[in-house]
Amino acid sequence: MDPLSDVLSLLKPRSYSCGGFDVGGELSIQFPRHEGIKCYAVVSGQGWLVVEGVPEAVHLTAGDCFLLPRGRPFRLATDLALTPVDFRTILSSKRDGAITSYNGGGDCFIVGGHFLLQGNHAALLLGMLPPIVHLRTESDRAALRWSLDRMMQELREPQPGGFLIAQHLAYGMLIQALRLHLTEGSRGGVGWLFALADKQMSAAINSMHDDPAHRWTLQKLAKRAGMSRSSFALKFKQTVGASPMEYLTRWRMLLAGDRLANSSDSISMIALSLGYESESAFSTAFKRVMGSSPRQHSRVRNPTSLSHTEAESARTDLVEPVI
Repeated sequence: MDPLSDVLSLLKPRSYSCGGFDVGGELSIQFPRHEGIKCYAVVSGQGWLVVEGVPEAVHLTAGDCFLLPRGRPFRLATDLALTPVDFRTILSSKRDGAITSYNGGGDCFIVGGHFLLQGNHAALLLGMLPPIVHLRTESDRAALRWSLDRMMQELREPQPGGFLIAQHLAYGMLIQALRLHLTEGSRGGVGWLFALADKQMSAAINSMHDDPAHRWTLQKLAKRAGMSRSSFALKFKQTVGASPMEYLTRWRMLLAGDRLANSSDSISMIALSLGYESESAFSTAFKRVMGSSPRQHSRVRNPTSLSHTEAESARTDLVEPVI
């Protein structure tokens, strides 16, 4: 797989939901801080998006799609002068996968998805994204239009299996939006996602993802990028925000964390498969990157090894609005 697919395959949303709301007249809705990523698309009408900490409100028109990856409180409004109402007033009784109609609907119709992601894996993806990822060019709209139209159809005309289709379409929209956002890398963004838009950096990152157990050195990676070692090291740090070796170690530990949580492989087996000659060296690196030892990580991610009280706590998610 390519690096973006690699990382997304590790995210494994622990839950996701989708739905929509169709507003008639004027309305302003305030949403609280949220976990994970929210992804919205404006089907018809227009309005405004206000996100905490972002100075300027974003004007939304039909066809716009936007992600909210940082979890900040936000407001959706047809008129910025309106006093916002709490989201529970409008959406408290809305079931997952349904459309809420306000005041008869017809003026502004928005659909969206909400994804709660595994923490350690999500940090790599979400940590470098801006508070708002706004996709509004015609080419971006065209790329998302099929998913948007199909999702709208599934929500408006419920059929057997439609809820599952809508969930997967929402997740597909998320992936498409991230892929489109990747093309903005040439505009100076910092992070591994932006680095994938750079041919030289992408060559090095692809090499690390293709064979994470290989004994990569700065010289070998620079050669893959077609650069001198010093120039490569400087550009990688500036583009990715971490040194090549830091990135490689981080990726290895994310792979290890996934296997500890989702396979029966022993720690020594995982260590060897990722290029570590000793379990001790692997465990030291794992604790430095992930914040816990491999055994502690395995127990936390596998509730069957916890006490009953700990397991119940591990299963409890924060109460979140559907979208």
